[in-house]
Amino acid sequence: MTYAAGMGYWDALAPAIVLLLIALAILPWVNRNNTTVRVIAITVCLFLGWRYMLWRIFETIPSPENPIDFLTGLTFTAVEAIAMLGATASQIFLTRTRNRTAEADANVKRLLAKPDVPKIDVLICTYNEGEDILDRTIIGALNINYPNFRIWVCDDGRRSWLKELCERRGIGYLTRPDNAHAKAGNINAALKNLAALDEKPDFISILDADFIPLPDFLTRAVSLALGPDVGVVQTPQHFFNPDPIQSNLAVTKVWPDEQRFFFDIVMASKDAWNAAFCCGTSSVIRFDALQSIGGFPTDSVTEDYLVSLRLREKGFRTVYLNEILSLGLAPEGLAEYTTQRARWSLGFVQICRGHSGPLKWGNGLPFVDRIMLCETFLHWSATHLFRVLGIIVPALYLILDIQAVHANVIDAIWYLAPFIVVQSAIYVWLTEGRVLPLMTDLYQMLCASEVLKSVWSGLLRPNGQKFKVTAKGGDRSKQFIQWPLLRIFGALLFLTAFGIANAFIFDQSRPLAESSAIAFFWSWYNLVLLTLCCYVCTEQQQRRTGDRFDVRVPVKLAFNGEQRDYFASDLSVSGMHLIGDLPVPVGTPVKISFADISLEAHIRRTTQTGFGLQFETTDKAKMSVLRYIFSSPRGVTSGNIKPHLLARAVAARVFR
Repeated sequence: MTYAAGMGYWDALAPAIVLLLIALAILPWVNRNNTTVRVIAITVCLFLGWRYMLWRIFETIPSPENPIDFLTGLTFTAVEAIAMLGATASQIFLTRTRNRTAEADANVKRLLAKPDVPKIDVLICTYNEGEDILDRTIIGALNINYPNFRIWVCDDGRRSWLKELCERRGIGYLTRPDNAHAKAGNINAALKNLAALDEKPDFISILDADFIPLPDFLTRAVSLALGPDVGVVQTPQHFFNPDPIQSNLAVTKVWPDEQRFFFDIVMASKDAWNAAFCCGTSSVIRFDALQSIGGFPTDSVTEDYLVSLRLREKGFRTVYLNEILSLGLAPEGLAEYTTQRARWSLGFVQICRGHSGPLKWGNGLPFVDRIMLCETFLHWSATHLFRVLGIIVPALYLILDIQAVHANVIDAIWYLAPFIVVQSAIYVWLTEGRVLPLMTDLYQMLCASEVLKSVWSGLLRPNGQKFKVTAKGGDRSKQFIQWPLLRIFGALLFLTAFGIANAFIFDQSRPLAESSAIAFFWSWYNLVLLTLCCYVCTEQQQRRTGDRFDVRVPVKLAFNGEQRDYFASDLSVSGMHLIGDLPVPVGTPVKISFADISLEAHIRRTTQTGFGLQFETTDKAKMSVLRYIFSSPRGVTSGNIKPHLLARAVAARVFR
């Protein structure tokens, strides 16, 4: 082990402080979309990361003279090194980014100038979603302003009421006798029906049952598919409701959903490497290209990613348009969130084990896709395993004196602090705050157990795995606790706290080595992380009368022959909140007008700043309000994230 003779704590910390000051002085003033700047920043980050990792490999693994320490340390270091390989690939891909908005602007003019624009069939895929969810998606699809499209609901639930709804809305309804191959099978059954029509589509567009397209969705997306080699145009998934971490930690107003890093940053970088991929919903796919590969593959539960790989083997590209063109429901509860991530991890393992895997030579897969598949596999496996071991290893040392990391504090600061400081600064700058260290660890820890079970299951038995649907629209009217996950995090929290107490209070006979201080501070970080995990396991009550959207629109309120002007502060399908004094008693019928919409309503309740209205419950009123709500990207979190506001919100949630 190396130990810098005569070096004190401040000497060891000095490089990290200097690098932080340099980052604060330079990064805010440089263009994060400039490739040269990104390359320099990522290179510095990788250099410091591997400087630290080489120290871990060559200096901190315990001696083989103590077999238990040695094997534990070797395993932990190996997992960390493999996770670092995956992170290295991820960071290399982040050196590029691409924005296709200007290309779409130019192509839309060419598209609309054509005498015959391509025909697009919009497929709304559903299994068990309720009428409220499906109807707003259907109404949103009917509001698309593209001149040549059809809408089909692909019902894998075979529900008579849904067939009647489709007939009432004037759209197509498709079903099949079984549920073989889940969503992929549902789409393939629809493709057979479309192929048998006299007028076949040029493209299909996939929408999940809860994703509402905005009016320009098809026009903007298909404009990038004018080249014959474009097989898929993927657009991002944005959400109008908070994910369980946002809602359960009460940080919705200061922290975006987790998918913003992936769709806003990662996918734009993958597109720059010509390696964007289909994410299922909110995509447009060339019909003939899809037919040439036999439809959606069924050998992975992430059939969307796999369809891009199979199309790539045939020479078709997937491109990415990073614009808000649809809005959907994020997983509303922690169980749904972990189920979704477990399905994704299982699907990627199935792909890696299958015909289109990165180590299967001769399948026509480009080299960059092979690297990205390996990177994604390491993310789901090694990164999540390292996160779990990061909780267990310090507790093992403090309780059982199993020393997996043989290091002293000064060396740890000297090698680790510059890496953490620079990586954090660069990611905050590169992602506009979408990645923060504690929050990243929190998201990984929350789904780690389910993800690792899926990875193990996929490695042992890649075939025959069931597709687990992410439930949407459940009852959130009461607070409840996710006990299975809470028991896991509670046990780890107790183990960590007991380890600290055992080493520093109960066991006075044990000498406190340098490693004790490292384990001590490490464990305190884990206590904070696990405490937040426990809070997220407490599902907060949510109103289910309708998702509310922030609006600032003038409203005319008519009552008893009078009329007054107000401003609305929020809007849902069922009602609206107006700012100002209550003009008439609660329960009084009124008429409101806003944005060319006129509705009958009544005063429902009073608030501190105004009063709430409940709209009439007619089909016409519902359609009018839905069309207004989803005529623009309302409810989407935007802007830079401010870490101090996030910290304040989390502290308020924990200590309230």
